[in-house]
Amino acid sequence: MAAINPYLLFNGNCEEAFLFYKSVFGGEFPYIGKYKDVPEEDDSNKMSEEDGNRIMHVSLPIGNTILMASDSHPKFGDLRIGDNFSISINTESKEEADRIFNGLSAGGQIEMPMNDTFWGAYFGMFKDKFGVGWMVNFDEKQPNQ
Repeated sequence: MAAINPYLLFNGNCEEAFLFYKSVFGGEFPYIGKYKDVPEEDDSNKMSEEDGNRIMHVSLPIGNTILMASDSHPKFGDLRIGDNFSISINTESKEEADRIFNGLSAGGQIEMPMNDTFWGAYFGMFKDKFGVGWMVNFDEKQPNQ
């Protein structure tokens, strides 16, 4: 069955926020990546040094939940409070990912269709017809494989 985790969005202070959360909850970041780490496919990914140092993704396990987040990306415009969270679903297969993505995105707005990513996941994002943000993820590179 799919695991559901909260995904927060920050406006340039994600690293500061997650260092604070880590100081309260303890633990370690299994992954923390910055926008400058994204492979450049063309010149459209060029950004300032400040924007390149924004967090692309970070995760912090807290009990049976993983708190995840990123900084907003400047090319998508300003972050609006209220739009600064999503529900992230980690599935057990591509088929489950497609089923959940297609079902929940019906009548909504697809922001990123399901696709293989450079970080080794099958991933997509959308807002459902009620305006709720969702991320669907299947990790192709499963731990202990």
